[in-house]
Amino acid sequence: MTLAPLVEVIRGGRLESLHYGAVAVVNAKGDLLYHAGDPDFLTFTRSTIKPFQALPFLRAGGHEKFGFDSRELALMCASHSGEAMHTQTVEGMLRKANCEEHHLRCGCHVPMHFTVQDKAPPEGATFNQLHNNCSGKHAGFLAYCVQNGHPLDNYVEPAHPLQQAVRDSVAEVAGMSASDMAMGIDGCSAPNYGLPLSRLAHTYARLAQGDRDPHYGSLMGELFRAMTLHPELVSGTGRSDLAFMQTVPGDWVAKIGAEAVQVIGIRSAGIGIAVKIADGSTRGLFPATISVLQQIGILPSAEATPLASWARPQINNFRGLHTGEVRATFTLTKDKF
Repeated sequence: MTLAPLVEVIRGGRLESLHYGAVAVVNAKGDLLYHAGDPDFLTFTRSTIKPFQALPFLRAGGHEKFGFDSRELALMCASHSGEAMHTQTVEGMLRKANCEEHHLRCGCHVPMHFTVQDKAPPEGATFNQLHNNCSGKHAGFLAYCVQNGHPLDNYVEPAHPLQQAVRDSVAEVAGMSASDMAMGIDGCSAPNYGLPLSRLAHTYARLAQGDRDPHYGSLMGELFRAMTLHPELVSGTGRSDLAFMQTVPGDWVAKIGAEAVQVIGIRSAGIGIAVKIADGSTRGLFPATISVLQQIGILPSAEATPLASWARPQINNFRGLHTGEVRATFTLTKDKF
């Protein structure tokens, strides 16, 4: 395993910290086009696989049976901020499936929009599982179980028929054997899978092709359209995935995962990009990802785009004094295939 120094943190004009990681850029056939570090670095996908966790539901026609629209499909793929637009949509999804909040098995946490805004929740505020960033995915899980007559209480267990179908779908899209995928449990209690970074990039190259995917066709198209039509539902106000998808609307599909993994599919270029910061710090993730886009000629400049503040973050102290910056410093290797 070889990791590359991707991002520097500068203070007083000198290096203070260094974030290592890996990058893989592949085409829709899975050919490696560019890399930094080990392009096959085993990476737990975390929330980046949410679109593919939704595939069994779509494959069985669940979105048509329950009347899920594009907003609700977007929530199935979301790591949302727990804003009203998110929780109300998830509540509607549960209602369509004749389920309630207590059926969810994702747990409860403080809504992410407070973290994004660097604000504490109001005194006396209460939250429930609808505010969990994964509640849309779990509402889709429940709908699949209702549709297919599977038990609801244990739908997050790896042996549950739903999770077996999810595992097989993830493996199919990644072009791997399910038995070769590492498995762990995600923050929302559902099984999660570790893939070589290049295989993860390939999943988004396929997602970005939408209806043209040779295996899933219109199902990938439904997910791609939902995510790109409603990026504010996939993420939330002030979030990075919203900024990526607003930069080239309808062409870029983006999804972040916990522990600093970012994946982007570019429809017009026919590619997928996956970036992993080894220490799990998102501080280095966004400058690294934007640098990849610039180095391969997809993004000439981040200035005057929604990504401007994410490309080279400036560091200020608690008095507002400028103390340093975070900047990408790596050069991609171009691969021949």
